[in-house]
Amino acid sequence: MNGKIKDFTTEEMLVLSKSNDNIIVDARQVDAYNGWKLQNEKRGGHIQGAKSLPFKWTKYMDWIEIVRSKGIVPSKQIIIYSYTDEESDKLANIFISAGFPKVGVYYHFKDEWATNPNLPMDKMARYKNLVSPQWVKTLVDGGVPPKHNGNRTVIVHSHYRNREAYLTGHIPSAIDMDTLALEAPETWNRRSPDELKKALEQHGITADTTVVLYGKYMAPDNDDDFPGSAAGHIGAIRNAFIMLYAGVKDVRVLNGGFQSWLDAGYEASTEDVPKQPVPDFGVTIPQQPELAVDIPEAKQMLASKDAELVCVRSWPEYIGEVSGYNYIEKKGRIPGAVFGNCGTDAYHMENYRNADHTTREYHEIADNWKSAGITPDKHLAFYCGTGWRGSEAFFNAWLMGWPRVSVFDGGWFEWSNDPNNPYETGIPQNKKIMIKQSIL
Repeated sequence: MNGKIKDFTTEEMLVLSKSNDNIIVDARQVDAYNGWKLQNEKRGGHIQGAKSLPFKWTKYMDWIEIVRSKGIVPSKQIIIYSYTDEESDKLANIFISAGFPKVGVYYHFKDEWATNPNLPMDKMARYKNLVSPQWVKTLVDGGVPPKHNGNRTVIVHSHYRNREAYLTGHIPSAIDMDTLALEAPETWNRRSPDELKKALEQHGITADTTVVLYGKYMAPDNDDDFPGSAAGHIGAIRNAFIMLYAGVKDVRVLNGGFQSWLDAGYEASTEDVPKQPVPDFGVTIPQQPELAVDIPEAKQMLASKDAELVCVRSWPEYIGEVSGYNYIEKKGRIPGAVFGNCGTDAYHMENYRNADHTTREYHEIADNWKSAGITPDKHLAFYCGTGWRGSEAFFNAWLMGWPRVSVFDGGWFEWSNDPNNPYETGIPQNKKIMIKQSIL
């Protein structure tokens, strides 16, 4: 081991974790950070206050930019922990090579910290709804993974008008689902209850089915006639939102989508798996109507001190430089909407994702939202142009356990189609709007 690296004890870590002069780095897989017990540890989650920086990311050319974007700076004492001493040591030496003078390791997370209920840990409230590729592989192999009740499960490869994305490689046993099955192209809103019932039944899904959704990222191009066809994982989360609204009780999303499956070294299939229809969804749709907000309620929220419409669009869309879509003419924003900064454009979610397309560290998302006045004590309705990005932001808040979160389903598309609805352009005055950028 490099002589500059200090090995910290559990007693020292307890003190260090309470000081702003130190940064604790969790080098494990993001799913372990969120709450999954991937190595049979006594408690799931991460040391309270730790930053998620998986060792996997050291393979990326812009690793140091990722580190800086997370506020990990050389002036701080850096303490690294992982599942293995070897991985902790490797990451510590990478930090030292990058010019970080104060680097240490903690070797006793699993055998001391995770076993002691008096030592503070955090985890995402609904971590079980954001699953790892290892969890899905257990299902594919016929097993029953943790936090699964053993009931019937359907794995869904979501896409928009792009069965080719499915047929050229998908998770074995997964069926495909076009987002058009659950949302109508005339409005891009969720379909009617009768239409949703029929679509879900055709795909073999009942209210009691465990549904695992994922999509395939394929570098969306705004010059394409249908850019969304290459943004499959946002579409998967859009489908997840509509399924929750309809009443599917156990909805899971593969963290990072199909890319995570490949990154884990698992094989893809090109079999066109037939759907197995079911006779009845089992409950009346919608079971969770409060998850969707339409224009009348959106207007009420704009007038309320206890609610916010959150615009999950890019800065050029928000200030009215572009509409964001080749089928939306009007440019601008809904007056009073808070900027929720998706990233670069209508088909990317960089500010809500890591470089490997897994969901961004949830503490960072919450902190960014807080800086813009987006807080869990309010009723929040997330929207974008037509519902995809709004659904992904909603899903992040829902995973965190925020109690009153919805999707404003009509978004800018429906709002701007009514000439009687007001709109704004330009930079808003006297309002906190900016959200920190992520690094891809």
